[in-house]
Amino acid sequence: MKIIENTTEFYIEEETAVAIGKFDGFHRGHQKLLAYLKKQQEQGLKSVVFTFVPSPAAFFCKEAVRELSTTAEKRRIFENAGIDYLIEYPFYQEIADMEPETFIKEVLVERINARCVVAGDDVSYGKRGAGDCKLLLEKAGEHGYQVIIIDKVLCEGREVSSTYVREEVRKGNMELAARLLGTPYHVGGEIIHGRRLGRTIGMPTVNLLPPAEKLLPPKGVYYSYAYLHSRNGDKPYDGLRLAAITNIGTKPTVDSRLVMGVETYLYDFDSDVYGDEMEVYLLKYKRPEMRFDGVESLKAQMAADIAAGRVYHGL
Repeated sequence: MKIIENTTEFYIEEETAVAIGKFDGFHRGHQKLLAYLKKQQEQGLKSVVFTFVPSPAAFFCKEAVRELSTTAEKRRIFENAGIDYLIEYPFYQEIADMEPETFIKEVLVERINARCVVAGDDVSYGKRGAGDCKLLLEKAGEHGYQVIIIDKVLCEGREVSSTYVREEVRKGNMELAARLLGTPYHVGGEIIHGRRLGRTIGMPTVNLLPPAEKLLPPKGVYYSYAYLHSRNGDKPYDGLRLAAITNIGTKPTVDSRLVMGVETYLYDFDSDVYGDEMEVYLLKYKRPEMRFDGVESLKAQMAADIAAGRVYHGL
């Protein structure tokens, strides 16, 4: 997959099919859209995924926008899907002021060489998001491309969307989030040294600091599973699914700041994994974060959580 980033000056020579979207979370609606894009690829067009970086919402919002999918996660998804081109189109004020007709002509047609445009029925582009699927259809004959508009995917009577997924993750409703995504919501990052408290009390845990832009569910304990990825891809645990239980909560940093961290107990596993990477898939909320009077009360609660996790995982 070729990634085109940090530039508006590019040209794709091959005829293409392009999917337009934010793709945050890569939920079931996005998956349906990508399936139609792949069908066009099978018919001989080069497949292109087009997205803005930063997203228009992040550009216009003064506060940091927490994402369901980081840029690295999206890239991995599209790479694994066999997409030919990923365009991370830079979004700034001049682009925000571009008229929708100009976007179609100068970007989709002249730069991407689109012969097919695949989009959801709520697609928006151009100044104030005024461009829609109706305009794409109106301009199709003039510019020589076809348009495939993807119908909504529904779950529990509501359209599956990134907003819907975000709401459920923020509530800690991981089961519904998984149904919307088609897979459990996950958090990944590099494994770091923690306080080693778990190891001193006989229950070693693995710690990671997720990317700052990643949306996390409420603080607390979650049933989970994890995948470990060693730096060189040469460890026996690479790619293994490991039953786990995870705590999400605040962690002190070396400069005394408090940040959100992810601490995971891996069942029947005890290897040195510092510096490797881990993906934690959150299955179900168990309990809220708690404060403890001392090490013994913490140890007792951790033991209870681990025992409950064994039952949950059928270990």
